[in-house]
Amino acid sequence: METIGELLASAMTTLDGLSSSPRLDAEVLLALSLGSNRTRLRTWPDKEVSVEQSACFRALIARRAQGEPIAHLTGEREFWSLPLEVTTQTLIPRPETERLVEVALTLIPRGKPSTIADLGTGSGAVAAAIATERPDSRIIATDVCPQALTVASRNLTRLALDNVTLRQGHWCDALAGQRFALIVSNPPYVASGDPHLQRGDARFEPRLALSAGDDGLDAIREIAKSAATYLLPGAALVIEHGHDQGAAVQDLFRRHGYRDVQGYRDLDARDRVVSGVL
Repeated sequence: METIGELLASAMTTLDGLSSSPRLDAEVLLALSLGSNRTRLRTWPDKEVSVEQSACFRALIARRAQGEPIAHLTGEREFWSLPLEVTTQTLIPRPETERLVEVALTLIPRGKPSTIADLGTGSGAVAAAIATERPDSRIIATDVCPQALTVASRNLTRLALDNVTLRQGHWCDALAGQRFALIVSNPPYVASGDPHLQRGDARFEPRLALSAGDDGLDAIREIAKSAATYLLPGAALVIEHGHDQGAAVQDLFRRHGYRDVQGYRDLDARDRVVSGVL
């Protein structure tokens, strides 16, 4: 039988050049195979691993070496410090999307009931984060994909969040004539011909959640146009976009009558979010 240290060293060699974080990936997958945690791996590097556990780990490493996302291998990704189930039917929550949540929270008063819509909720990440931080609010989270809504439902149940309602429908079509104090969305915004769609995690994610037309702005155009019908006077629309789309999205907001249009950057100082008020 091999030891924890030997398995990690072998896996890191396998993943070298195929992953940007070979040690982290190896530790996460070995901890999963052992039903343990990464701290224990570092504490007991000489502990022997059973043949069955070693085989499970090697199978996971082989899949990771083929580019399969860690989140799909573990079935989970943390977002806003919340553990979320993810599957091949949902977009894997990205750290930069936490900026969308941060901006949204500045527009939702604490302790005051507000009705909010999250369009294209996927795994429910954004809705869950807002629901956790603003428990007095009611969130309507929509998605066109029933499989994604199934994942979101399991996440909300797991997190015991009862202030989110899920609805199936295309963007605002699922809002049923209601009006909201805030509408947020992390829509697809990658151009259909972008080579990044053929690289990394994107290869394993639903294209519907990533790509939106020749310039990547088709979904944002539709949301900016239709959301106005569902916003209360003085309410805001907040949308995540690609790092090179900030100026175009701000111009789009203004052309659809939004005021006080503002752009926000993520932690890497890249344009990431735009907000506008009706």
